[in-house]
Amino acid sequence: MNTEEKVRGLIRDIPNFPKEGIIFKDITPLLEHPEVTAEITSALLEPFRDCEIDAILGIESRGFFWGLLMAQALEVPFIPVRKEGKLPYKTIKHKYDLEYGSAVIEVHEDAIKVGSKVLVHDDLLATGGTAEAAARLVEQRGAEVVGFSFLVILNFLKGKNVLSKISNKVEAVVEY
Repeated sequence: MNTEEKVRGLIRDIPNFPKEGIIFKDITPLLEHPEVTAEITSALLEPFRDCEIDAILGIESRGFFWGLLMAQALEVPFIPVRKEGKLPYKTIKHKYDLEYGSAVIEVHEDAIKVGSKVLVHDDLLATGGTAEAAARLVEQRGAEVVGFSFLVILNFLKGKNVLSKISNKVEAVVEY
């Protein structure tokens, strides 16, 4: 069984979460399997093996799971992006629209180095709003987004179309 098949077999569908009509893709069962977690880390990095990457930017909170592992594997810094008000130091912010409201994310102002090449990672790509906002933070700091990495892409929500305007490398282990 390949990595994609293992991941598909372990992701749990939760109907009507966080609201009626949504089928939530629960990735937490994957975390119970260290060997699959290691395979996922390798699979996430594979499409970017020929890219120069200076840092991995992980989006709160599930983007932290593999974002940190990917950064460790590449021996580059991990940069956490969090919801507004969660980081203790001076931050830069970006406000954006979600499929069901709006939000603000932020990053420490000194975390993204000018001229660096940053890979943006999150667990799941839906409409692309959060990942696009994270990319705007990277650009705001004078750095380059080399691509986007996801465990899961929900193709029917067309987030890939949004992100492909920023980078032609929008990759996932599993696509639905």
